[in-house]
Amino acid sequence: MHIVFFGDQHLDSLGGAQVSMRLQREFLERAGHTVTVVAPKMHGSRSSTGTHGGAYVDLPSTPITLDREYSMTWPGRATDRFLDRAMTRRPPVDLVHVQADFWGAFIGHRYAQRHGVPVVHTMHNRVDVGIAAVTPLHRPVLAVLNAWRGGAMRGIGEPVRGADGWAFLRGLAAGASAVTAPSTHFARRLEQHDVFPRVDVIWNGIDDDLRAQTLAARPAAREPGRPRFLWLGRMSPEKRLLPFLDAFVAAGIDAELEIIGGGGQRAAAEKIVRGHDGVRFAGRLTYPQTLERIAAADALVQTSIGFETQGMTPFEAATLGTPSVICDPDIAAELGGGLWAVPDAGATASGRELEARRLAALTETLRLAASDIAAGTAPTPVPEVAEAFRQSSRTAAMVEVYERVLARR
Repeated sequence: MHIVFFGDQHLDSLGGAQVSMRLQREFLERAGHTVTVVAPKMHGSRSSTGTHGGAYVDLPSTPITLDREYSMTWPGRATDRFLDRAMTRRPPVDLVHVQADFWGAFIGHRYAQRHGVPVVHTMHNRVDVGIAAVTPLHRPVLAVLNAWRGGAMRGIGEPVRGADGWAFLRGLAAGASAVTAPSTHFARRLEQHDVFPRVDVIWNGIDDDLRAQTLAARPAAREPGRPRFLWLGRMSPEKRLLPFLDAFVAAGIDAELEIIGGGGQRAAAEKIVRGHDGVRFAGRLTYPQTLERIAAADALVQTSIGFETQGMTPFEAATLGTPSVICDPDIAAELGGGLWAVPDAGATASGRELEARRLAALTETLRLAASDIAAGTAPTPVPEVAEAFRQSSRTAAMVEVYERVLARR
């Protein structure tokens, strides 16, 4: 098969969806398939070096962040023409796999409609929660996004009305033959909100070979020393790094903390823990380096609530034998055990009271985790997660979806 991926961001940029798509491409190619990746061209020092064997179509784009890490391509006729010209130099396309939520999705669905190719759409993003986390104007923003989606995807699938995040996702799914989600809880929510009748659950995965190498290099016994916590992710409000650091300081535990990643909240994060012994900001690391750090940690801390559609880091931790402190009850349930679940703050509180309850619950859970680690009684991740999270098994599951869609034509 020749599968064309469409993403909102170039796969060389930072992000969980980009990591997942890179792995999907690699393992599909190992299985004998051809993959083309269509995404906005990167700008700046981390721009693609052209080492992808011609698999990427870099669309004309404009940087949208100060560090030039991320960019966008306007979905319209000029982009359509550019893409069609680029694809004439590639094999006939069997299937489009959209793994985008904004311009990449619009461009991908438009391409599929023009060429009569079926679409599998993977929903990576809880759009409503993500936008609400970064702007108080989320309702008008969602209304604008829905209007943009309606114009860019006019004539694709049945018309979809509405102005909230679920209406936006319903509009994206309208042109799809199949929809997948990276977790059971997100798939069920998509179904409950009529985004798609039946959503296939296919977890994002971990590189089989890197996992084996990382585990082989891991010491057989825990290295002596203070409990070692790890936080990993984008430093932005929806990831809740700052509340976590407030809780870490309030817990008063004798522990080490490594923070991996970058983003706009780094300066504020450093200010919270300034002078606090044992806290280290590692910056942005490569995928192998990150897996190595996860395996070396005693506990990974995952702090976002309601935002993650899977939350890859605790799954990566589980498959490497590292338990996690989990704030999101949906992710805790998906992992099935081998973790410290932060108690739910309850539905009766809101605003500052809710945040105060969440802070207190996380503080106590960090104390419990540090105590268990020091005592040698930390929980053990569920073994079945390791098998189900391997990328080879995830690719096999996705190929079944592809074949089902193609068989219907």
